[in-house]
Amino acid sequence: MTMFQSRTRRLVAAAVAGALAVSLAACSSGGNSSSGSQTITKTGTDDGSKLTLWTRAPLEKQAKLLVEAYNKSHKNQVQLTVVPNDDYVAKVGAAAGSNGLPDLFAADIVYVPNWVKQGLFQDITPEINGLSYKSSINQGHLKAGTLDGKEHVLPFVLDLSMMFWNKDLFKAAGLDPNKAPTTLKEFADDAKKVQALNKPDTYGTATGLACGGCEVFTWFPSIWADGKQVMNSDGTKSLLDSSAAKDVYSTWADLWKSGAVLPSSKDETGATWTAGFTQGKVGIQPYPASLLSSTTGFNVGVAGLPGPNGGASTFVGGDGIGVSKDSKKAAQAWNFLQWMMSTDAQVGVLAKDQDVVSRSDLANNQYSAKDPRLVTINQVAGKGETPFSLNFQQAFNAPNSPWLTLTRNAVLNNSNTVETDNKQIDSVLSQ
Repeated sequence: MTMFQSRTRRLVAAAVAGALAVSLAACSSGGNSSSGSQTITKTGTDDGSKLTLWTRAPLEKQAKLLVEAYNKSHKNQVQLTVVPNDDYVAKVGAAAGSNGLPDLFAADIVYVPNWVKQGLFQDITPEINGLSYKSSINQGHLKAGTLDGKEHVLPFVLDLSMMFWNKDLFKAAGLDPNKAPTTLKEFADDAKKVQALNKPDTYGTATGLACGGCEVFTWFPSIWADGKQVMNSDGTKSLLDSSAAKDVYSTWADLWKSGAVLPSSKDETGATWTAGFTQGKVGIQPYPASLLSSTTGFNVGVAGLPGPNGGASTFVGGDGIGVSKDSKKAAQAWNFLQWMMSTDAQVGVLAKDQDVVSRSDLANNQYSAKDPRLVTINQVAGKGETPFSLNFQQAFNAPNSPWLTLTRNAVLNNSNTVETDNKQIDSVLSQ
């Protein structure tokens, strides 16, 4: 599963967590002080302590690899708990309300700003500032965890939205299999040419038209690639009625009308939105970089997502990770975090497993050098963005979000309600 699979089914969990978070106001200020009561050296403390770490199920593979490597090379030992995706928000909320959070916990990057505001993470600004390579750490994740100039999280696992195409289907359609579309129009034209093959159960492209998170992950980058923004800098106003945004909607509306989109995309909520491409039945699709290793049995090209007028960008998603407000082992927890950002972990564990590294200075490494697609993914990561808003979930990812209303109206219903629907997104963001 990717970070966006099943996300749209978590509205109830988010509401539970939000309600519980309100009760944290009285205790969160004290929780953040625990890091200050310990002397944390540059590398933290490795004294054989037992640490606890929670993560969501979609990141189980990477989390296990990191924890296993750390435990083999350190006196400290990390006990990993993998929580079902749909249960994670409620579990964190309940634990936070009862002062029962683990020493370390990961959080979907779109939840990080809210959880930082609620005081769930300790301030680790001095430790992050002490990293000689801080400027090369993914800035979107650092920004998401920053409040009032204080930093609280580091990137745990990055996931990027990329443009994947099936080279075998491109060749069959008379397209150059080694040439990536450079504009959104070229993307659509290539999808239509694959559709024109009339191969059984094979379609030009696919997406999740009932999955707000899927569309955020894959359509925002086309707007960024065109030099436009999706929200203002503090995430309180939607800019999704721009000309670039409308070009994205009209392109997908045309693809849908032409029959080049996998029909099940209409009701796809996120659980299987990548399945068609993985099975070799889709010509070209915005796709999670973390699933590169799943595309076997056919040749795949990879590039950044283009805008209406060219360029390339990506949604830098994934999870951030920090020391919880309830941990009494901040120095030991920092030992894990600083190791996690080291070359040994970023290259020796993540890059070796074909995962995206969180440091731009390690984008070219011994493993990515063997697969040019990995170099491309790592390079595009530096051009991507991570949108910031305290009300991101309600505005974009919820099952009945105003963003989903906007896109379905624009793509499926051929309505002229973008401006009106965008005002509804504004209303949620500004709450």
